Amino acid sequence: MFLRKIKIFWMVNKAAILITVTTILVLILMVIGLASLESFYRNITLAQIPLQIFLTALSALIFVYFYMTVFRGGFASMKKGRIKAQDVNVRFRDVVGLEDAKKEAWEVVQLLRDRARLKRIGGKVIKGVLMVGPPGCGKTLLAKAIACESGIPFLSMAGSEFVEIFVGVGASRVRKLFQKARQEAYANGACIIFIDELDVVGRGRTFSFMGGGEETNSTQNQLLVEMDGLGDRPENVVVIGATNADENVLDKALLRPGRFDRKIYIGRPNLKEREALFHYYLSKVKVDPSIDVGRLARKAVMKTPADIENIVKEAALIAARNETEQVGFDHISQAMDRIDLGIAHRLSMSDREKELIAYHESGHLIILYFLHPTDDVFKASIISRGGALGMVHHQPREEYHTIDREKILADIKVALAGYVSEKMKYGVTTSGVASDFQKATQMAHEMVWRLGMGTDGHIGDFSAIPDNELSEDIKASLNRQTQELLRTCMTDVEGTLKKEWPLLEEFARVLLKKEEMEYDEIDQFFREHGKVRLFQPPGA
Repeated sequence: MFLRKIKIFWMVNKAAILITVTTILVLILMVIGLASLESFYRNITLAQIPLQIFLTALSALIFVYFYMTVFRGGFASMKKGRIKAQDVNVRFRDVVGLEDAKKEAWEVVQLLRDRARLKRIGGKVIKGVLMVGPPGCGKTLLAKAIACESGIPFLSMAGSEFVEIFVGVGASRVRKLFQKARQEAYANGACIIFIDELDVVGRGRTFSFMGGGEETNSTQNQLLVEMDGLGDRPENVVVIGATNADENVLDKALLRPGRFDRKIYIGRPNLKEREALFHYYLSKVKVDPSIDVGRLARKAVMKTPADIENIVKEAALIAARNETEQVGFDHISQAMDRIDLGIAHRLSMSDREKELIAYHESGHLIILYFLHPTDDVFKASIISRGGALGMVHHQPREEYHTIDREKILADIKVALAGYVSEKMKYGVTTSGVASDFQKATQMAHEMVWRLGMGTDGHIGDFSAIPDNELSEDIKASLNRQTQELLRTCMTDVEGTLKKEWPLLEEFARVLLKKEEMEYDEIDQFFREHGKVRLFQPPGA
């Protein structure tokens, strides 16, 4: 291993060593030559040496400047610094959540650790691992954990670092990166290359009648060649690519067997994993021990690990501004509202306008509480946030990866409830219903035109058919069904609000007084009035 490292040192630094030796020999010959001259000529020669050195250095700098600028794509040279495994210091135990992804990643670690045994039985170390998932879910952290657990060097680059306006620069950087990786693998047994945002250079190639000479094409072609050539070399180089885009965006050649052999899908954490993430990040700040972490996890449905970390950091800032010594539940709730809904602005408005907003939001809340099968209401407010004069913030109780007819109909009813509430109270409605109508109409349109959930038995995705190929009768029928869905939903909303109108008026009065109400206050309000939800949450 020591001899290998010496060999690697010579391969990497042989140019510098040769230049140094040559310079020393030239200096020795120069001294010998000067010693043989007469004193007059020797003094003249010594006087000219500084000027000659200056002119030579100036010429060299000018040449290097033009070379780097014109031929090498600028001074933004490739970052190819090696990261030692012990410097990464990210273990699998440090990767909170992502349990399924960690299991698949652990297999990669075992293959890298047992590469000698794998070679004895005729197997080959995998060449590439593709990590696909939303941003902020831990792809880079998991790649570092693989390198650290495997005990091998780690080279990291972003896809954008390969892209330059000069043709050939990206391909040259790919060659240099893999050359460096092979050297590290030769010296240490294996090496990992991590390319973040792989879709920048890995998108499907475009070809024109001129031959498709785009810079990204040449960069990707070089990447394909380098990955294909790894199997013919003794060095174990594993390429880990990460992307937020759908894998179908990537070129088919990158995804074929022999290049990215494994795919690891890294999604948003589930309820149990969100609890673990809140425990982990809250352990880094001074926190009120009475905080119900399970409740926070339920409130953070579809949040990524990065989102949860950001929530805790923002809560700590709010606690510091409030001059409190601990982060409490209120601080975390305010942080979620600030991140998800925007900063609160108390607008100057008349009492009647405030009352109208309170009735509008109360209508949303009553229908949500009684008729929605999946969502809980976490906040009701008549304080302006993000351009909205008021809001009822609700989320699913758990992750849903598909939705059924009842869920969509409930969303339509909730959207229409503000309009119905205004009309029942005042006999007229306001412009505040515009965004609600937009949501309700879009959902009803999707149900009929795309999802086969209409009332006349039409099946299929009619939005996939060009408009000029659909008959007027079909379009009229589909539009009529859309209106029928909206009217049916509005009838259900009117019936529920008439039945619960005293409760709505009482809630509007409380909301006017408090301006904002959290989940606990809302739940307590309904319990005090003896109301039970039609759709009970699990465990209720």
